[in-house]
Amino acid sequence: MKLNGAQILVNCLKSENVSHIFGYPGGAVLHIYDALDACDDIIHVLVRHEQGAVHGADGYARVSGKCGVALVTSGPGLTNAVTGIATAYMDSIPMVVISGQVSSAVIGNDAFQEVDAVGITRSCVKHNFLVKDVNDLSNIVKKAFHIATTGRPAPVLIDITKDATIAVCEFEGYPKSINMRSYQGEITIDTAQIDKAQALIKQAKKPIIYSGGGSVIGNASEALRTFTRRTNFPITQTLMGLGAYPATDRQSLGMLGMHGSYEANMAMHYSDCIIAIGARFDDRITGDLDKFCPYAKIIHIDIDPSSVGKIIGVDVAVIGQVNDALSAITQALKDQELPNIKPWWQQIEKWRAVDSLSYQTKAGVIKPQSVIQTLYEVTQGEAIVTSDVGQHQMWAAQYYPFDEPRRWINSGGLGTMGFGLPAAMGAKLADPASDVVCVTGEGSIQMMLQELSTMLQYHTPVKIINLNNGYLGMVRQWQEFFYEKRYAMSYMDALPDFVKLAESYGHMGIKVDKQENLKPALLEAFKQKDCTVFVDILIDPSENVFPMIPSGAGHHEMLLAGRDKMKTKNDKGLNLV
Repeated sequence: MKLNGAQILVNCLKSENVSHIFGYPGGAVLHIYDALDACDDIIHVLVRHEQGAVHGADGYARVSGKCGVALVTSGPGLTNAVTGIATAYMDSIPMVVISGQVSSAVIGNDAFQEVDAVGITRSCVKHNFLVKDVNDLSNIVKKAFHIATTGRPAPVLIDITKDATIAVCEFEGYPKSINMRSYQGEITIDTAQIDKAQALIKQAKKPIIYSGGGSVIGNASEALRTFTRRTNFPITQTLMGLGAYPATDRQSLGMLGMHGSYEANMAMHYSDCIIAIGARFDDRITGDLDKFCPYAKIIHIDIDPSSVGKIIGVDVAVIGQVNDALSAITQALKDQELPNIKPWWQQIEKWRAVDSLSYQTKAGVIKPQSVIQTLYEVTQGEAIVTSDVGQHQMWAAQYYPFDEPRRWINSGGLGTMGFGLPAAMGAKLADPASDVVCVTGEGSIQMMLQELSTMLQYHTPVKIINLNNGYLGMVRQWQEFFYEKRYAMSYMDALPDFVKLAESYGHMGIKVDKQENLKPALLEAFKQKDCTVFVDILIDPSENVFPMIPSGAGHHEMLLAGRDKMKTKNDKGLNLV
């Protein structure tokens, strides 16, 4: 049958089982929107800003495990979407972003709303395509979804000229398979590397499992739990990896890195064998590279060969899907005798006893840590939690223990303020039956606040927990520590009345300024099953995030709340001062 390019595109999306598209129309994509209007199988979510479209698709993808889809027009539509694309790219989120382009005849003429979409996005996508011929469209869509969802997932851009959406051709159906000589999505694991890994594990006296976002994105939670329990090794997780292994389990040491727990960072520093799983050794984890894990042999399991050895040299590299690699190593260890690590656990328990997440209460103020702990109590740890970026993000990661994957949704790599609200909207559309909470701050929430309108239109009732300290909190914290308390442009002195603002968008607002009102307010918010509730909580403006590894320090040189740097009596880390 003969169809125009827009109709072919919609048929291809249906064949990929796309159920939701997040987008915003414009001149270059009007034919696509016309075709979508005739399709009853795909729900289009009309956002209020293109950045919100991509963040919404991102949140949807992280919760559902499916490929997110966003649709934007040419020019500013595409440039507005770039922050969302880069956010997804840094966190390895599968996504296909479709952008309109001016007609092929005027490309290069500085036509109205023309930008070089392929050039602009080249550094923040896994691949991109410019479609000028309608006959190429179905094959390119198939390639885009294949690239986005295989190997290390990431966004793929399809930029389609307007004339390609108008042109008509014979549509013979969506390709069932695709052959790409230049792209190898699946990797066969080298069994010799599995043997080397299990041999190194059997020699370890102070092992630790270091699990990252690849364990979540790679659907390897069950394999990770089986491996961890088989070995009885301690496990620490990155900000992006939280939930792949239960945070409430005895073997969990919590999050590591700049704001990680004392026991996790100390165990990393003094370990003699690190099993890195779907993690990339980024700077927020390693601290000073010259001081990073000086005693450890390193096994690195990852789907992306370019991530292995990129920052930290490794002793054994296992390239392949995390789930498959972990299962293979666990099987290799099935009948093997593992080392006695009882002394190592005894040392870890001493570090754990430091209680690095303790904090002091203060009469008359609400501590942000208590807000997150109360949130955990009210939701019984079963909510999907999105966050923006800043102090509130760290407090959420530290004080809300995640026991299941795909419940913690945040911008880890790019650190994008404004991510939390549209991501919560996407999360709610992916999982309508679950409570979805956006933990945010008064700075971040104002970057994507207009999506409150979208949430009313598409009935995505989420709970917004605004930790309002009147500052750009993490900026203020760094200014206190490293800029002699010169709080340059970090104070927010013209804030709106968030309760009235929420109500003006058709939602419910609650203000909390006393500790005794905190739990009743949260209980009331979660009673509202069909209503978005904005809970504006006035917290202690002077509170800082601890523990903290200062710039240039090692894992063993953390700052703890109310305490000086913690040090060990000897370089083996066997005793605490």
